[in-house]
Amino acid sequence: MSAAPRSAARHPTALVDSVGRFVFRYRDYLAPAALLVVLVFTRPQAPLGSERVDTVLDLLGFLVAAAGQALRVLVIGYAYILRGGSHKQLAAPRLVSEGLYAHCRNPMYVGNFLLLTGLCMIYHSPWVYGLVLPVLIAGQIAIVKAEESYLAVRFGAAYTAYCERVNRFVPRLRGLRATTRGLRFDWRRVLRKEYGTTFAWLSAAFFLLAWEDLVRFGLPAAAPDVRRLLILYAPVPLAYGVVRWLKKSGRLRSSDEVLLREP
Repeated sequence: MSAAPRSAARHPTALVDSVGRFVFRYRDYLAPAALLVVLVFTRPQAPLGSERVDTVLDLLGFLVAAAGQALRVLVIGYAYILRGGSHKQLAAPRLVSEGLYAHCRNPMYVGNFLLLTGLCMIYHSPWVYGLVLPVLIAGQIAIVKAEESYLAVRFGAAYTAYCERVNRFVPRLRGLRATTRGLRFDWRRVLRKEYGTTFAWLSAAFFLLAWEDLVRFGLPAAAPDVRRLLILYAPVPLAYGVVRWLKKSGRLRSSDEVLLREP
């Protein structure tokens, strides 16, 4: 066995960190690749063979994903962190422990878990539940592990103390209202930093709904539902275009930007 594999075997944490950094750097490409794999190799199924149950699950999936988006909006609105690190690498100018970070160390990733779970519920495939979703969540956890290793080195005892008083994923709800009461919510910052994620998951959700109908019923039978979905989806790219134009033209400058890390 070569030296490199022996080293990786002796240091599993280092291997997880490497995977996490890789996923962090290329996540904008890995997400569409995962969607393509799902569409090519799996097929959606009606739960229990019931169209009514399928409709209910679609709605629940949308609500779960929307809850994840709402959580991300609250995090960004109350305490911003640097999106994508610096040059696709982990970066942390300072340790952010205010806002929702006073109640959960990784609220953005909790939001991501909800987004991914909601989309999988909309598609509803045993292969997606049993293989794709666990792999996606494992990738998110690997990023968290890599960030924790980086922050432990970067901030030392301060980060250790922060970890001791704040949960990694499960939010501590006690005192949340008092925390948010003392902070100003920045809608401009939310629009500037989150419009891309919102557009991406909404586009994926509508596409999966349309694809589900096309696969199960064929184009002639699915055409009316697909048209309705297109009508409902039409405001999404329009809103994306407007917000992007406002951002690029400098009309959406937020009043303050506290920089750290953001998935």
